[in-house]
Amino acid sequence: MNTQVCELRDDDRRPPASDVLQVVQRGLGMRPKRLPSWLFYDERGSQLFEEICAQPEYYLTRAEIDLMNVHAAEIAQVLGPDVRLIEYGSGSAIKTRMLLEQLTTPVSYMPVEISPEPLRESVEQFGRLFPGLAIQPLCADFTRPLRLPIPPRAPRRNVLYFPGSTIGNFEARDAIDLLRKMRNEMGEGGGILVGVDLKKDSAAIEAAYNDKAGVTAEFTLNMLTRINREIGSDFDLSAFRHRARYNPMAGRIETYIVSTREQQVRVGRARVTFGEEEAMQVEYSCKYSLEDFATLATHAGLRVQDAWMDPQRQFSVQFLVRA
Repeated sequence: MNTQVCELRDDDRRPPASDVLQVVQRGLGMRPKRLPSWLFYDERGSQLFEEICAQPEYYLTRAEIDLMNVHAAEIAQVLGPDVRLIEYGSGSAIKTRMLLEQLTTPVSYMPVEISPEPLRESVEQFGRLFPGLAIQPLCADFTRPLRLPIPPRAPRRNVLYFPGSTIGNFEARDAIDLLRKMRNEMGEGGGILVGVDLKKDSAAIEAAYNDKAGVTAEFTLNMLTRINREIGSDFDLSAFRHRARYNPMAGRIETYIVSTREQQVRVGRARVTFGEEEAMQVEYSCKYSLEDFATLATHAGLRVQDAWMDPQRQFSVQFLVRA
């Protein structure tokens, strides 16, 4: 049977390079300064994130894979046959392979990824692994409304798959907005299968975002490399450092790029001043209890139908349906 792989499709809603200057200018004009985390994911950033997932301190990927090893068949049974699987932020899609292997007669797999090269690699990989599966890639920003391609046949249900812990990168209000958007896109009878990192010992959480090999620090500072390349800024990476700390009151890791000295950086036609030890916020990584996330889902018009955890109870995958 021939592989049914569609052409890589760009829905024209990704932030274009021409917007990066405006985004950076706006973010550096805030007090405190902040930049959106999607700026991490150029080609090099995506490669570095894959390296982060392999670091010994980064428990999240191992925990989720352990979870899927134990529960993938049960999850597939809950989803049922004839599913169209739409994955947000597909990346290398390791967990997705484990799920697709268990699904009964899936209609199609639609990876949605903002970085074109990781998406192409994912499509090629899945074309080899699942030669009879229709693959409909979409190069897009999943936080914006998506124009979904027409599936090859009518699915019994749409399942939006959001693995990893990316939902934790959104503050509560933004996470609710994203879940509402997903609720609309999944349609009647659809569902959302989402990975949620759980609250645990704060030292273990902090270590995951401060690996000894320094890969996470390189990943964070690569954002400045991207900005230099795309808009002609002159960030001196040696004058900035990565900082990630767990805020137990807010239940989240807070990641910053910190200026190590007083300096000015060219951004467009302007010069932006940084003070010594001035911190620029670039990412949150929220952690939840099962009760916390159930409450969040309720605010988006959803309810948790099923939830699974890895054997060490560090990570969860939850299936949300309309309330």
